[in-house]
Amino acid sequence: MPTMPKNLWTLFAVSVCALALTGVADSFSKQYAASALERAFVTWAAARGLNSVISVAQGTEIALEPGGVGVNLTVGQALDPVNDLVERFSSVMLVATSAIGLQNLLLKITGTQGVSWLLCAAALLALCTLWIPALHVRLRLRAFALRFLLIAFLVRFALPFLVIGSNVVFDLFLADQQSAATTALESTSDDIRTITEDATQSSDSQDSGFFSRFGDFVGDSIAALDVRERLSNLQERVAGATEHIVNLIVIFVLQTILLPVLFLWLLTEGIKALATRATRF
Repeated sequence: MPTMPKNLWTLFAVSVCALALTGVADSFSKQYAASALERAFVTWAAARGLNSVISVAQGTEIALEPGGVGVNLTVGQALDPVNDLVERFSSVMLVATSAIGLQNLLLKITGTQGVSWLLCAAALLALCTLWIPALHVRLRLRAFALRFLLIAFLVRFALPFLVIGSNVVFDLFLADQQSAATTALESTSDDIRTITEDATQSSDSQDSGFFSRFGDFVGDSIAALDVRERLSNLQERVAGATEHIVNLIVIFVLQTILLPVLFLWLLTEGIKALATRATRF
């Protein structure tokens, strides 16, 4: 038997035991998972807030009478393009937040002492088959021990590595986009809320008498123009919010589904390659 593969297996067994007992990978993965869950809650709250103000604004109508000419402007018309998308986005964020919460729960389970000691037991069995001559000649026992070590390693460290890998990619490429998009949604919610409040105040002002309305002729005319301009700006903001929502959907689907699946596939393929080598020396 070549000496190098045996030394490498020994180094691997000792390293994974040290990694499991020190909890270094667990500490990083739990920190990343907690940060991801916090980001998801913030984004979900922004989506729910936008959905709430849209629901209120849908039935809001601005009624102004500058110079006795009726002007009816519906805020909800500017919000129709984004209304359905926001509801779908809220559903996506519910799934994403649940997935991250599940990751936190599974990290606690796989990081328990029992799983760590199971990995150490598998490593000890593998080392015995590698270095004890009486066991070394039993090829089937050695192959079983090495494969058992790999399975125990996968159970113990698959999720921490997935969480760390996904969040490293997020921090490098997606964090700035996610933060900017969430801020844009919150800003859009504030704009819609302001328009809705102005609409309510404008409608209330119509309850005043004829002479009072006539005296406010100039003010009403200016208000009508201002409201039209703000509604036009709001439509532009809503169009931008739609783009941000789509970006957020892509970001969270990538972080909570596609990247974990990719890293799991890579890790599994690596384990399979090592398991194949376990029977070749």
